[in-house]
Amino acid sequence: MSLAAPRIAPIALHAHEGETRWFLGTLATIKASAASTGGRVTVIEQLAARGAATPLHVHRHEDEWLYVTGGAVTFWVEGQGAVQATAGAFLYGPRGVPHTFEVTSEIARFLVAAEPGGLEDFVRAVSVPAVDRTLPPGSVQMPRLRDIAAAAGDYGIDILGPPGIPR
Repeated sequence: MSLAAPRIAPIALHAHEGETRWFLGTLATIKASAASTGGRVTVIEQLAARGAATPLHVHRHEDEWLYVTGGAVTFWVEGQGAVQATAGAFLYGPRGVPHTFEVTSEIARFLVAAEPGGLEDFVRAVSVPAVDRTLPPGSVQMPRLRDIAAAAGDYGIDILGPPGIPR
């Protein structure tokens, strides 16, 4: 009987590599998934335009962190309020803590990671494959909030409110 952990293959992706999805008004590129990391982590790069926002939500199964690589994003976390984040900013949200974000610059780019992995399955459930590596065209319909909430519940995410920063 071996106690050695299963071997996980290294991941080395260039800027133009990874599975791309048009997700809630953003271009989401899955860089690492539960399948590619033995369930350990999901890493998704997102490109978003001003006004792109997630519904107010809480994760029941994973911790989430965000790292802004360009532009500006306002994050709202229960108990902390709003935090304006620009390139180089890092935010960590443990499971069970309600949060949301909204892009406040013309364009923003950021990494979203979830531990353990699996968040990419929710992303796939409420998105469509991107046919190119651009922001979604206007013809791509955003899912209705009730449809997002129904799918989110299947992945241990509770939708608590509409997209954007609570006022």
